[in-house]
Amino acid sequence: MSVLITDPDLAADVMKTRAETDADRYTEVWDGVVVMPAVPNNEHQRLVTQLCVPFASVVDWDAGDSVQPGANVSDREDGWKQNYRCPDVVVALAGGRAKDCGTHWCGGPDLVVEIESPGQDARDKLDFYAAVGCREVLLIGRDPWALELCRLGGGGYTTVGRVEVVGGAALASAVLALTFAFAPGKTRPAITIVHPATGRTWTA
Repeated sequence: MSVLITDPDLAADVMKTRAETDADRYTEVWDGVVVMPAVPNNEHQRLVTQLCVPFASVVDWDAGDSVQPGANVSDREDGWKQNYRCPDVVVALAGGRAKDCGTHWCGGPDLVVEIESPGQDARDKLDFYAAVGCREVLLIGRDPWALELCRLGGGGYTTVGRVEVVGGAALASAVLALTFAFAPGKTRPAITIVHPATGRTWTA
């Protein structure tokens, strides 16, 4: 359920209360509208950490590549707090479109990951990511579980592939040269990440 607050005093109180907690770091602003998503649960945050490990293992840190568990992404250098998103994982390669402004990335990272949270449809962010030039978006659904890889082209995103079952075809990222697929897990499908060039494998 979403709540629209039009009372400026009540909105200020809610934002002040949220700012006093750790939850404020997940707040986004969409063209001047403050968006407060659900606070990620433990499973969500474990996924973020487990995805960052293989990503960080295959980029070239010495060349200036970057992998972050969440970061601010905007379409502007100045006044960026009027329009920004906070993807769960950000991959910005050296020489890419994204500029490191210290507080945020201006322009699209090469790849971002969005993990589904209650009440949130990550596809609502795709227009923004396309506008800033993010090359790939990996969407992870959790109810039901699904992997979907979207690639930028022709002004919008094309779905490279979608996996909903264990044993489905792996999705191949052009940004990181990694593949993503589902494998059996104890309580949920496990995400298997493979670096085909070396055969190295990780599980999230």
